[in-house]
Order: sequence, then C-alpha cells, then structure tokens
Amino acid sequence: MKVYLETHGCTYNQADTNLMTSMLEEDYEIVDNLEESDVVILNTCYVKLPTEQKMIMKIRDIKENFPEKTLIIAGCMVEVDPIRLNKFAPDNSWIGPHKIDKVSEIVKKSINGEIVQEYGKTNIIKAGPNKKVEDSIIHILQISEGCNGGCTFCCTKVARGNLVSYPTKDIVDEAKDALNKGAKELQVTAQDTACYGSDSDDSFANLLNQLSSLEGDFRIRVGMMHPKSLKNQVDDVVDAFKKSDKLFKFIHLPIQTGSDKVLKEMNRGNTIAEFEDIINKFRKEIPDISIATDIIVGYPTETEEDFQKTLDLLKKVKPDVIHVSRYMHRPGAKSSSLQAVNHKVMKNRSHRLNEVKTQVMLEKNKQYEGSIHTALITSEGSSGGFAGYTDNYKNIIIDDAEVGSFLKVKIIEGKRTYLLSEKI
Repeated sequence: MKVYLETHGCTYNQADTNLMTSMLEEDYEIVDNLEESDVVILNTCYVKLPTEQKMIMKIRDIKENFPEKTLIIAGCMVEVDPIRLNKFAPDNSWIGPHKIDKVSEIVKKSINGEIVQEYGKTNIIKAGPNKKVEDSIIHILQISEGCNGGCTFCCTKVARGNLVSYPTKDIVDEAKDALNKGAKELQVTAQDTACYGSDSDDSFANLLNQLSSLEGDFRIRVGMMHPKSLKNQVDDVVDAFKKSDKLFKFIHLPIQTGSDKVLKEMNRGNTIAEFEDIINKFRKEIPDISIATDIIVGYPTETEEDFQKTLDLLKKVKPDVIHVSRYMHRPGAKSSSLQAVNHKVMKNRSHRLNEVKTQVMLEKNKQYEGSIHTALITSEGSSGGFAGYTDNYKNIIIDDAEVGSFLKVKIIEGKRTYLLSEKI
C-alpha cells in the first residue's frame, strides 16, 4: 500500500509529518504525490480563517475527486474543531497532534474499513535518539509541545495544550544523529522556544549551549520566542547567542501590537518596554543580529490610537522581517466573543501597516549592499539560482552554488525579502 502525506502550516507540523513518515515507511511505501497513493494523510493547520477554509476545501476535493482513496485527517484541525470537522469528514479516521504515535495502527485499521478518531492530550515525547532521522541538509528539532501562555486570540493552545518540555539529552542525541547524517542546519522549533524547560529542571540557554557545543560545521536556527518567556532569562540567552558562531544571529520575537493596552487585553504577559529592552540587549551585544516580529492588525479592542502606536513602534525598532496578519476569530479563542473591527477599518489599517512593513524591510536590506558574509546554501531557488542564509539569517539568492555548502558572498542588491548576492 502506498501512503501520501500532505503538510500545511508551521515547521512543527512538518516535523510531525516527518515523524509519521518514519513510523509508516517500515510497512508502507511513501509516495510524493496524491495520485499514486492508496492512503492520504492530510496534516492540517487551523491557525487562521483562510487556512481553515483551505483545509475544508482540501478535504472536499480529496473526497469528491478521489473517493477510492483512504483519507485520514491529522493535525490541529482535529483537536481545535472536531465539531466542524465532523460535518466534512465524519466517515474518515482522524489523528490528533498528540496521537501521532498511533499512526501505523490507524492506517492499518482505516485500510480495513474501520473509522478510528484518536485525539486528546498526551505527553508523548517527539524527540530522542530513537527518532528516525533522514539524510537532509535541514533537520527540525522539536524541543517541546504546547506553551505556558494564554493569549486570547490563539487557538493553537487548544490544539497543542500546556507546555511539555522534552529532555535535553534526547534533543541533543537527536541533533548528533542528524549531524552525523549530513545535516547542516538544525531548526529548533516549538510553539514558544523560550519557555523550554520552565516545566522541568532544564533551561533554554543550557539547551542552546549544549547544541552549540556539538562538533561539526553547521548552524542552528532558533524558532519563535515569546517576549513573556524570554524577558526573565534574556541575559543568559543573549550570552548563548554571543559566544557561539553556530547559532544564526537571528531572533523571532512576536510583539503583535505597539499598544500596552492591547497587549494586556491580549493577555500577552509583557509590555512594549520589555520587548524593546530585549531587542536593545541583543543589539548591544550582537550588533548584526537580525530580528523578526509578528503583528496582528485589528484586534477587536484596537483603536486608531492603538494602531498608530504599532506603526510608531515598527518605525522605531525597525525589525528586519515583519509578519502581518489580520485579526480573525478562531474556535476556542477567548477574543472570539468580542465585536470584530469594521471591515473597512481593518482593510485600511492593513494597507497602511503593509506600507510601513515594505519601507522598513527594504531599508534594512539596502544597508547590506556591498557587504561580505558567509552563507549556508540550503536549497535551489524557486525561480532559479540557489537560496541560502547568512550567519545572521538574511535570505540570499545566488546564481551558482552547491546545496549544503558554506560560501563567502558579496551582497549586490537588497530587495524587500532577500539579498541578491555573488560569490567572492
């Protein structure tokens, strides 16, 4: 039997798919396209309304156009909205994010005509030396699942639950295995990497130090850190970044709004001053650090004054990367009971914010023109050439390179989202 796995959403979801693949390939042939398969596992994302709609369309499309195939729904949709899922896939098997260790059993039963719907919270460990590691340039390291936050707009907490940190030794042993098999980039991922260890005797800085001390020529990309989780350990984490040349000098620090009032209403647990303090400490010790942040436009309580504070913050802080999302009600999110911002107001604010985003990101990248960097080449470019990342995780495009190699490059032109480069 042939199994096809299709993944939507975040890096963590991709890692879940990799885990399911490694569990299945002993008994089934894994194929790269839906048409060849007997079984389709759709690993869903549910973080935003457009994604929800995309997932529903995917389910409908597979059921209508490939009725002979065994469809299994996996991922966050299963946990967040089983009532809605039951309207579109009541006769299909489901696998929640915490039950992927049962994937082989569920596939076997589903092929035999059973409907198995497994979801609900468990404390399974998705890291360790027994986890099968593929030969790949990039390896995703899941360090924990869930978080210790309670953001009012978030439904991912519903899917992933409270924080469960995986043992440092298991993560490090998995990293060693990946490096031995040729990995050049380790992607440290979680719903909030900075809260790692706050439920155990481990610490995030210690984990970074141990990963950085591994032998080999490789880089580590640290995933999203919530300012609330980072603020009380920022000195230790900055020190880990500063003393290792293996850590990409890059942090993803979502602020979501420039208004302290809205931050409080979002239950984010940090202030604008604390966010700026974290950035200032990183920039003081690591001047070439690149910073990404996330902004939600039109949270239900956001006024024009609040929104203007967001624009002012971005112009002041000048992040290298700005991710913008329009607020949308999500199942299980506390803010879904609030009155949504007027559609025209939302559209206007989104347009204005994107103008600032373009201005700030282009300005930052233009500053790199003429500079020289070491870059890890990670893939072929989607429109030709090759793509890679500098040591501070600036995306470069270069005409000719070898995937997996480290190159000295000169930046020729700064674009909004990448840097055109040449070998030197």
